[in-house]
Amino acid sequence: MGFVLDSLSEATSGAIGALVSTTVLYPLDTCKTKYQAEVRAHNQQKYRNISDVFWEAISNHQILSLYQGLGTKNLQSFINQFIYFYGYSFFKKLYLKKSGSKSIDTKANLILAAAAGAFTVVVTQPLDTASSRMQTSEFGKSKGLWKSLSEGTWSDAFSALDISLLLTANPSIQYTVFDQLKQRLLKGQRSKKNDTEPSSEALSALSAFVLGAVSKCVATCLTYPAIRWIRNADRCKVMIQAAESNEDGTKEAQPKSRKSISDAILMIWEREGPLGFFKGLPSQILKTVLSSALLLMVKEKITKTTWVLMLALQRFLLVARPRLKSA
Repeated sequence: MGFVLDSLSEATSGAIGALVSTTVLYPLDTCKTKYQAEVRAHNQQKYRNISDVFWEAISNHQILSLYQGLGTKNLQSFINQFIYFYGYSFFKKLYLKKSGSKSIDTKANLILAAAAGAFTVVVTQPLDTASSRMQTSEFGKSKGLWKSLSEGTWSDAFSALDISLLLTANPSIQYTVFDQLKQRLLKGQRSKKNDTEPSSEALSALSAFVLGAVSKCVATCLTYPAIRWIRNADRCKVMIQAAESNEDGTKEAQPKSRKSISDAILMIWEREGPLGFFKGLPSQILKTVLSSALLLMVKEKITKTTWVLMLALQRFLLVARPRLKSA
């Protein structure tokens, strides 16, 4: 029962942290997604940089449209992080129990993080697809969640699953680095206080924010040999998911051909050249580092409170159950 309670508190605090970071940084995410999704010829250029998307929304009095699809994105983020941190926490505690160790080595940590990430992606991929379609639609013309999901077949909803699975390599390394740094930092804090109880210390907000940012930067550096392909895959993923939104309303009776990753890569190369594969990169780095740091900061600060609340709820249910049976 302790495994479940600890995992639930980790999952809930991680999901709440995802809601905060997603909501705060959503306008930047929308601008980045719309900028990446635009495929143009060399002589046709609507957006020169990310800020053009922002100023377009302001000039059209559609500033609130920068939040179109926020509900779907928050739902996806909440479910995504809840499933991820629940599985990640549960597997870590199970590993510690089976191995008899007091800490997890880097290799085992990385495997557990990758397994949790792969399972999460499979579950939440349809929501990710719907969110991308809503973000890349015209300002003020975003469709609802159900309409976005019902466009096309279920196979279309999982059209970018292979890319999403590959992209889990980065967060897997990130959370592994974060946990390893956290263990060392807390171990140093406990040694200064002659404290041997691991749960008696928690990261400060500043420490969690800094470690979150550092771990994301380290993950990016460690994946540098494959980073060009991952960046291209991330952009191709957005293009594949937003294909229907970029048809400019020309939905004829003719059947739609399914766009593959190779089609998207070829389309970028022909219309924008090699620099097209790096489109939106600065904002992507800024957004992911800030998002990761903010998420982990919130998660670290509310995990203990969440655990106490869930423990209180568990005890209340244990006390109330006999009373309900006797009533």
